[in-house]
Amino acid sequence: MRDLGAGFGHLLKGQRWVARHGRSYGFGLVPGLITLLLYLGVLVALALWGDDVVAWATPFADDWTSPWSGLFRGFLTAVLFALALLLAVLTFTAVTLLVGQPFYENLSERVDRDVSPDGTAPESGLPLWRELWISGRDSLRIVLRAAVWGVLLFAAGFIPVVGQTVVPVIGFFVTGFFLTEELAAVALQRRGVELRDRLALLRSRKTLVWGFGTPLGVAFLVPFVAVFLMPGAVAGATLLARELLGEETREGAADPSGDDASGDAFTDPAGRAGRL
Repeated sequence: MRDLGAGFGHLLKGQRWVARHGRSYGFGLVPGLITLLLYLGVLVALALWGDDVVAWATPFADDWTSPWSGLFRGFLTAVLFALALLLAVLTFTAVTLLVGQPFYENLSERVDRDVSPDGTAPESGLPLWRELWISGRDSLRIVLRAAVWGVLLFAAGFIPVVGQTVVPVIGFFVTGFFLTEELAAVALQRRGVELRDRLALLRSRKTLVWGFGTPLGVAFLVPFVAVFLMPGAVAGATLLARELLGEETREGAADPSGDDASGDAFTDPAGRAGRL
């Protein structure tokens, strides 16, 4: 339970950090807005011309008698739109992080420098094109893993009682885990931590990860909320990554409730409080 609270605490601290750094928050909104407009454009296009696409893909139904042709194609159009909406939800974070790689890298580095006792931030030393390639490749692998879980949970949803009670809860925790991985990857990739090692690191503190990612995943279900929470989520995931790696963190720098004097306080990897 302590880790659940700590994970949620990182989420709150991340949102507070961007609230104190308005310029970083403003820049952090740009990738989410770009991705939102892109997704809205695709969904609107499907709503307007989805029936034409379905009609083109089902020429065999042209000779069906009324009303079967219309019902069949109407059902397929609805399924097509529902699948597009589901895909948009599953991939929004990954696409936003890919589009906003330079923005979120800069934001994450600012958080690291702000909370690090020596005021420094790890740097990958890789060119931008290489970072984009690694981020895109790893995001695709995570989305595929999440899709497999989605199919399994969808199938389990047909189990009486369990499918309507236990499965949705498991779904939120699975979503929270993968969401946290995608967000923490910004800081961990900069430290040279590969995907396999990132997953192992997150699994070693699953309750911490769930405390961060599960409430965030629930919040992301509300339309447009993801856009405004993304900058703070990246900042909070950077703080979470530091805890996972046992890096010292100046608590006062990440927590706006502390005064200037408390900015010199920190916790060591073992969780003991101290002063520099």
